[in-house]
Amino acid sequence: MSAVWVIVVAAGSGSRFGGAKQYEPLGDRRVMDWSLATAAEAGDGVVAVVAEGAPDEAAAAATVVGGATRSESVRAGLAAVPPTAEVVVVHDAARPAASIELYAAVIAAVRRGADAAVPGVALTDTIRRRDGGLVDRDTLVAVQTPQAFAADRLREVHADRPEATDDASLIDAAGGTVVLVEGEAHNRKITTPDDLVVAAALLVPDAPR
Repeated sequence: MSAVWVIVVAAGSGSRFGGAKQYEPLGDRRVMDWSLATAAEAGDGVVAVVAEGAPDEAAAAATVVGGATRSESVRAGLAAVPPTAEVVVVHDAARPAASIELYAAVIAAVRRGADAAVPGVALTDTIRRRDGGLVDRDTLVAVQTPQAFAADRLREVHADRPEATDDASLIDAAGGTVVLVEGEAHNRKITTPDDLVVAAALLVPDAPR
C-alpha cells in the first residue's frame, strides 16, 4: 500500500474572521486540532504548516513555518514530506469537520490512477455574475479540502513556485487528471465567527450555546 502523508495548512492570518481562526477553541480543543486528529487517522504522517510565531507546536509528525501565500505554505509542507510518500493530501486546518470517509474517498481516487482528487458539493443558491446574467449552477460545484494528489505530480507542479487558490488548479493547468468526488455539506470552512458556531453544533453537540 502506498504511503500517504497529509499536509495540514494552518498558517493563515484569518483576516475575515478577525484573527487566527485555526487556534480558536472548539469544544475541548482548538479548531486545527480537530483537523490534525483526522489527518493523523487518515495518513501515515502529518505535516502541520503554521505561521511564524505560532502559539505552540501542533500535534504532528513535523511542524514547519509557512509562507506569505497558501501556495508557499503548501510548498513548505511538501518539503517536509518524505520522498517515499506516494500520495499527498492537502487539507485546510479551518475545515475541522472533514470526515475520515472523505479522506478515504480522495485517496482511493488517486490510488486508482488520478493525478488529483477533490471533493465538491452542489451549489444551492442562484448564482449571478457581477456584470449581469445568471450562471447555470448545475454546471458548478463548490470545492473543498482534503484534496489528494499523486506525490510526484504535486511536486512537479510546484517546482516553478506558482500561485493558485488550491493545488488542484495547478494540476489542471499542467494538463493532469483531476477527479471530483462527492464532498460533505458539513465540511464547511470556518471563515466568520458564525461558521465556528455551526462547527460547534456539528462536532460538540453537548456544548452550551
